[in-house]
Amino acid sequence: MAQFKLMASSLSILFLNLIIIASILPTNALYFYLDGSSSRCFFEELPKNTLVVGDFRAEEYSTDTGRYDSHGQLGIAITVDEVFDNDHRVVFQKGAHKGRFTFTAADSGDHKICFTTTSTSSGAGWLHGGANTGANIRLNLDLAIGETSSIESADKGKIQDIVQKVKDLNGRLQDIRREQVFQREREAEFRDQSETTNARVVRWTLVQLAVLGVTCAWQLSHLRAFFIKQKLT
Repeated sequence: MAQFKLMASSLSILFLNLIIIASILPTNALYFYLDGSSSRCFFEELPKNTLVVGDFRAEEYSTDTGRYDSHGQLGIAITVDEVFDNDHRVVFQKGAHKGRFTFTAADSGDHKICFTTTSTSSGAGWLHGGANTGANIRLNLDLAIGETSSIESADKGKIQDIVQKVKDLNGRLQDIRREQVFQREREAEFRDQSETTNARVVRWTLVQLAVLGVTCAWQLSHLRAFFIKQKLT
């Protein structure tokens, strides 16, 4: 009897832990089918300020391969309406066959989430005038309610990438500044050398002019004395 009570207690604790884990990570993964351009909607009751993140991927059935495949011509439109507020639309997103949508519940109540195909390949007869062959589009949906860790981690990764890029740019700017300082120092050194050389050239020119002046004066005086001597004789 004691063993039975202990087993029942353990099962109760395990069940309680499973309930806590399920409440912490409310993720719904499902898939459904779309017929033509008709919409498929479902309702989700959300508390106020609840973040909803949805990842979707649409695939179209191919009669050639006999399976569902994705292609670039397939598009999905997503709408989210607040049922409690006269179907006030909070999300309208139109894009490719796969992607992500996010929104935060502004108030508590039911929210209607709808998916509609916006395009398809030429093989889909119901879009190009052919007969409707049934559910041709399969939409895979992974819906996370109240989860912010994945978005925060992605945002942190993007921020870290931006920070790293900014650091790299700062490093390049520092290298450019050091190169500019080095070039200015070389220019200043070259200018000083040029000024020193010019000053030496000027001084040497003045010395040459002085020597030339002294030589000319000595020659003139020597010639004058020579002519006077010749005249006296």
